[in-house]
Amino acid sequence: MRKLVLKALAKINLGLDVLGRRENGYHDVRMVMQTIYLYDQIRIEKAKEPGIQIYTNLFYLPVNENNLAYRAADLLMKEFGIEEGVKITLDKHIPVAAGMAGGSSNAAAVLYGIHRMFSLGLTQKELMVRGVSLGADVPYCIMRGTVLAEGIGEELTPLAAMPRCYVLIAKPPISVSTKVVYEKLDSHKIEVHPDIDGIIDGLKRHDLKKVAACMGNVLENVTIEEYPVIEDIKKIMIREGALNAMMSGSGPTVFGLFDDKRRARRAAFRIKERQLARQTYVTSVHNARRR
Repeated sequence: MRKLVLKALAKINLGLDVLGRRENGYHDVRMVMQTIYLYDQIRIEKAKEPGIQIYTNLFYLPVNENNLAYRAADLLMKEFGIEEGVKITLDKHIPVAAGMAGGSSNAAAVLYGIHRMFSLGLTQKELMVRGVSLGADVPYCIMRGTVLAEGIGEELTPLAAMPRCYVLIAKPPISVSTKVVYEKLDSHKIEVHPDIDGIIDGLKRHDLKKVAACMGNVLENVTIEEYPVIEDIKKIMIREGALNAMMSGSGPTVFGLFDDKRRARRAAFRIKERQLARQTYVTSVHNARRR
């Protein structure tokens, strides 16, 4: 196999709770993660020259070891003594620094692609073990679907599939540092925790309205303090018919769940009309096939 084209899918957090901070700086979390059908296209090709070449459609992204996709390829190629070179092209569509695991998803796709291209014989679990050394979200991005994430995000339990619905994504023209958001959270006393168990029960019952009603993200207040545009976007989504709307991850991306595609599109129009977000997408959830 000389060439492989893969889809690196984005994620949203239906629920995100932070339980505490570890001595090493990582946080213990309890999250419900959901893959959505918004993706970067990853092309991996064998190259004549040894080493790893990264190309991307975004000029400001690093194309060296500061790129997670590079580090993912490097990890497996060093471990398995692969001397052939690879050329990796990232066609980016997932908003960058947006709380949607774009970088982690790229790394997950590259791990899978290198493993498949060079017939390394690794199981999904073995890929996930290697993925956690690159980032806490990488194992989830390998697993995909509707998943409960615990620990620092690497302890994963598959959940009942998310009911079909439409997801409106709106990314305001700001970038947020996950590290800074978590550092600020440490100085906040968390008064209200999201109902993670309620989300899980809604999924079991295939009850979209219950899932939406129980959504919550403890990082929201921290990020909204700095960027009130997030709250403005949420209000428009709910006014236009979203079952609920919430910031994903550490932000600043906001998503809304809709049971009517026309309402989702109208909300996207209103958000763009007010120039609150340049990037908006109406898409759907992506449920992984479980073996």
